Amino acid sequence: MAAAESQFHVLAVDDSLIDRKLIEKLLKTSSYQVTTVDSGSKALEFLGFREEEEQSSSSDSPSVSSNNHQEVEVNLIITDYCMPGMTGYDLLKKIKESSSLRNIPVVIMSSENVPSRISR
Repeated sequence: MAAAESQFHVLAVDDSLIDRKLIEKLLKTSSYQVTTVDSGSKALEFLGFREEEEQSSSSDSPSVSSNNHQEVEVNLIITDYCMPGMTGYDLLKKIKESSSLRNIPVVIMSSENVPSRISR
């Protein structure tokens, strides 16, 4: 398991199964560890983010390791912009508001050509 832990870990978030599989295949070809989820809320759950803890706790207790599963190290998050429920932009805001997650780079992708979204 030590080899898997040392790999660059990418979390791919997309409501489209085809897009998730495509991202996973492309990144695994380059020897990245890839985890895929189908929504922003599942991404936050995977990262161990709990909103009530983030609002009431200090930065002494990182939310990434506060839940019941093992601590997860993610090096990059790739997310679709347009998803039902939580958009990729909403996910980005939650991550950047979190003291324990804000340093993870986030790439938002979209097949839509909407200039206002792009500049946002």
